[in-house]
Amino acid sequence: MSAIAGIYHQDTKPISVEHISGMMKALEKFPANDVQTWHKENVFLGCHAQWITPESIGEQLPFYDYERRLAITADAIIDNRDELFERLQVDREDRKKITDSQLILLSYHKWGEESPKFLVGDFSFMIWDEKERKLFGARDFSGSRTLYYFHSQQRFAFCTVIKPLLTLPYVTKKLNEQWIAEFIANPLMFDSLDPSSTVYNDIEHVPPSHSITVIANKVTLKRYNTLPEGNKLILKSDDDYKEAFQEVFQKAVNERLRTHLPVASHLSGGLDSSSVVSFAAKSLLKENKKLHTFSYVPVDDFVDWTHRSRVANERPQIESIVQHVGNILPNYLSFEDRNPYTEIDDWIEKLEMPYKFFENTFWLKGIYEEASKKGIGVLLNGQRGNWSISWGPIFDYYALLLKRMKWLRLNQEMYQYAKNIGSGRKRILSVVTKKAFPFLYQGQYSKDDDFPIFINKEFALSTKVIEKLSEHGIDPRGRIDSNSYKIRNQQFQQLYYWNTIGTYGTKLSLNYGVVDRDPTNDLRVIKFCLSLPEEQYVQNGMGRSLVRRSTEGYLPDNIRLNLRTKGVQGADGVHRMRSNWDNFIVEIEQLKGESLIQEYLDLSVIEKCLSMIKGNLKSEFAFSFEFKVLMRSLILTRFMKTLI
Repeated sequence: MSAIAGIYHQDTKPISVEHISGMMKALEKFPANDVQTWHKENVFLGCHAQWITPESIGEQLPFYDYERRLAITADAIIDNRDELFERLQVDREDRKKITDSQLILLSYHKWGEESPKFLVGDFSFMIWDEKERKLFGARDFSGSRTLYYFHSQQRFAFCTVIKPLLTLPYVTKKLNEQWIAEFIANPLMFDSLDPSSTVYNDIEHVPPSHSITVIANKVTLKRYNTLPEGNKLILKSDDDYKEAFQEVFQKAVNERLRTHLPVASHLSGGLDSSSVVSFAAKSLLKENKKLHTFSYVPVDDFVDWTHRSRVANERPQIESIVQHVGNILPNYLSFEDRNPYTEIDDWIEKLEMPYKFFENTFWLKGIYEEASKKGIGVLLNGQRGNWSISWGPIFDYYALLLKRMKWLRLNQEMYQYAKNIGSGRKRILSVVTKKAFPFLYQGQYSKDDDFPIFINKEFALSTKVIEKLSEHGIDPRGRIDSNSYKIRNQQFQQLYYWNTIGTYGTKLSLNYGVVDRDPTNDLRVIKFCLSLPEEQYVQNGMGRSLVRRSTEGYLPDNIRLNLRTKGVQGADGVHRMRSNWDNFIVEIEQLKGESLIQEYLDLSVIEKCLSMIKGNLKSEFAFSFEFKVLMRSLILTRFMKTLI
């Protein structure tokens, strides 16, 4: 993968060499196999390349096609190469030497601005079309790779990361207060409701599933992909669905193994990452290659405080997966000297912005570091699995049956589920009824479950952020719709859910030369999963039925059929902070006196949250709302200080 950059002067004035060198110099902190630039009159393209795939070794990028008068710079791995070769009628003897960026260029030459619709993979790219005098680019459907840009009437500049854009004299560091308001007021994990906005006023982000066209002083964004598509797949039997899933998922896994470097994967005790690992290890065995796995485990002296249905230390489950699957070189990592507090400054520097997902930062970055030390090229994961391969919310499905008066199937399903978990049907029916008719139980909601609203009231009024959140169905108190079907639909329709993973995935990959790849996020896998009848996902008292049936033989039954427990990462986060706890409390106390943050935060809420946790340190604070508020406030403050 690569960091790409470029400048386009729409007024045809030449581009300053100092501006080009300033942008490229800002990329020098990232490891690179090659650095190249292309400059012609009022257009400059650059690439800081990391060679991951066999075809990328020695690739000329930026690349100029003299015949077609097209130039491209790209940060891309294209997975559906064979399909594109057939569609584009590329001679078989030429296919191995064609790079992914050249394949994108050929696609653009054939389909023009419709070309992103035909691409499957992780990508962002920009093409200079010399004949049309325009720039055209796109970002993949889920935003796996970032693409930032600045534009004015005369200038357009873009880059994979933000800081090179800030080297340009016409780009300012003025903060985007609407973005900051949404970062504070939105209790959920994503940052802004506008997927094109960033923390800086002058810098925008091409949203996932969008292309961008720059022509005649005009910048146009266009959405080229919308999910779900609505077509349902009808097959003859459950076995047919299982076999069809195995085929599409195996293909997605195999295409993400395309690297000349060793392959690794995240591995927890859950179904998503273990499914990826089991399919990948099987394929690598045929190539006489081992799959490295990286698993976070808590520190040795941590005592699991979580509910009995949660498992903070998944090592026993992971070990059973490793033993059953085979062809795996496991790594169990606890990163004893790290915690969410010690990682703040480094994550702000890498992300170039404040962030919310502090609970997992210490082990996420640690795994990238370990992968880099081992020379890993591709690091697999299963982060999107909850919405694709392992979909199947059992109580929501039963509620659907209840509302549709499918009494016989509901009764059969509840009987089997009760048998599977050793519970009575009355208790199950009570939960299902609440799911089916939530309006009957609204008065039972406790204020103790509310996320504290800690945005400064005047700031909230001036930005109208509460109203804007409400328009999108987001409650600033953190109350979310309990209907999983609605939530899943929003995951694919509302693009602001997608930016966070792509942002940290891109920036960690650039820092460590290791690219994150997720087969559960493959566009073909997602389309397949969205096309299935709901009864494929809940069967015989089992939620997530499709992936459980499809991994028979691949995974041990204690993992595949587990209904009683679920892993939870980061539960030892506060426990790890015991040697830093006093410093953390002192810094929060000082935060209240910081003039640069007072206009953004409600200090009375900060004080209340602080009073609830600053006594005895408790591991249980790790996921408490009060701790989240304080950490988010501290991260935002630290970011503000980097701008001074």
